[in-house]
Amino acid sequence: MAAAARAENAPAKVNLTLRVLGRRADGYHDIESLVAFAGVGDALTFAPGGALALAVSGPTAAAAGDVADNLVLRAARALAERVEGLKLGRFTLSKRLPVSAGLGGGSADAAAALRLLARANRIAPDDPRLMQAARATGADVPVCLDPRARLMRGIGDILSAPLELSRLFALLVNPGVAVATKDVFAALNAPHAEHIAHAAPPATPGGLLAEITNGRNDLEAPAIELEPGIADVLAVLRKLPGCRLARMSGSGATCFGLFDSSRATTAAARTLRVGYPAWWTRATVLGG
Repeated sequence: MAAAARAENAPAKVNLTLRVLGRRADGYHDIESLVAFAGVGDALTFAPGGALALAVSGPTAAAAGDVADNLVLRAARALAERVEGLKLGRFTLSKRLPVSAGLGGGSADAAAALRLLARANRIAPDDPRLMQAARATGADVPVCLDPRARLMRGIGDILSAPLELSRLFALLVNPGVAVATKDVFAALNAPHAEHIAHAAPPATPGGLLAEITNGRNDLEAPAIELEPGIADVLAVLRKLPGCRLARMSGSGATCFGLFDSSRATTAAARTLRVGYPAWWTRATVLGG
């Protein structure tokens, strides 16, 4: 067993833009989303040897649900189905991200588990069985497997090459409510998907910034219908000094504000922690 296969960060996934292109015949939705990863997230450790097991602790562990249903275990089993003789072991998850929050926390955890298992079993990072296991685990797991900025399409299974995204100073805010993704999509009531011609993602950092500025999140309005507190978060973010863009991530309820500097982001975080102490607030940097 490789000693390096001991710990892995599971960074939060932030949907900087999210377009819903239509509902598919199988009930899923085709999307197009520009994704970046934050400097905050969960942490996963792995002790090789013995039966597959998982222990969960941390500030948001109580909201993470039954350990038996955790995506870390599902990902490990999916890889074991594809790699004969895969050596398993015990995972320990420190849960720090809010749950059902539009940050892909469970998917990031699952992807971290696959990276740990790959290193422990000397499986190359580009081995196709890793991506197969990621797709079998959940729609957001593939983009989290190699957490760099990308454009994701389909149900999250079609990924662009990594994008050259400038570092973005961001404030992540969750009002302490959980929003079920399926309920948000149901409230959107998207039309059936038609044949869609996709443009290539912008090739330069400036082009990507323009794409973010001119973009949107189609799930924002239906999520606000279900949880009006999301609108309150966005309104507060937009009034903070130096905030040049505020938008919801994923299916919510976490929102992000983009700022011009680390200092402005940190000051905004201090303001929110005083004014809204019940909200989960993190200053971070988004990038690829």
